[in-house]
Amino acid sequence: MALHPAGRPAELAHAAGVDATAEMPAAKAPEASPDSNAVTARSALSTSSSIRLGVGDSTVDLIDSHVVLPDGQVVLAVDAMSRTGGLLVAARGRPGAVRLDVTQLVPVAVRSRVRAKVSMRGTVGRFDPASLDSCDGDTLLSLLDLPPVALWAVEPADVRVARDNSEATTSVTAYRAARPDPLAATEAVHLQHLSRHHRDVLDRLATLIDPVLTAESARVVPVAVDTAGVVLRAEALDGHADVRLPFAKPITGSAGLAEGLRTLLATAGRRPFRATVDVGCPPAASCDLPAAACGLPTG
Repeated sequence: MALHPAGRPAELAHAAGVDATAEMPAAKAPEASPDSNAVTARSALSTSSSIRLGVGDSTVDLIDSHVVLPDGQVVLAVDAMSRTGGLLVAARGRPGAVRLDVTQLVPVAVRSRVRAKVSMRGTVGRFDPASLDSCDGDTLLSLLDLPPVALWAVEPADVRVARDNSEATTSVTAYRAARPDPLAATEAVHLQHLSRHHRDVLDRLATLIDPVLTAESARVVPVAVDTAGVVLRAEALDGHADVRLPFAKPITGSAGLAEGLRTLLATAGRRPFRATVDVGCPPAASCDLPAAACGLPTG
């Protein structure tokens, strides 16, 4: 039977106490940029609260019951005595016998929210506690938050990413080497903060979009932000257009987001702009964060 990591409390308590934000020795820079589909797959799997598990003709949606390990394995918490657990027992060791599906959504209220769909086929087996040795503190804490039932590990065999009516396969090697986007876990918080408290900033950023797109738009909404830039959606009654505004340099975490946005605002300068009204939200509230925490100009 698969084991839950709670069976090793002393080791977990010690490992989880390690400061995951401590500075690590500089690593050799990669020779090539990460596979974008691999990053999307890792980001979607790591941040989604639900995952669909398929075994044979049976499917079940697992809520808050999975964790992605640093090497790309997906750990599932499923009661071994349940019907789904029985199916996993029968599927153990069979290459590609299980399928995992997640849907990555735009984390704000807009139309056409589906950003990407990630599908993985893999081989399921019992969770090996030795895998804990390669986990960082955040991953260990996430494992401890799983339901206290049997744990199973899915080794990826095939990873696919579908978006914009197309599907691409990313190599397992690229998937394992990739990491979630640095802002994936906090993206929703940042986008909602921009929408609710800094609509004036969004209006300034909108001046960087082709005026043809914004002339008839009902509103401009931030729908994505990642290490490379922010995506604004010019939303009209009969459709929308998404435009990426790239940052001057990649940002490596939430702390760098304000700087990236300020640089974009400097590019926008004092260009004339038309304030848009977000009909889906009440009037913008003033930002209640300390200036040092927010870092964005207001007004």
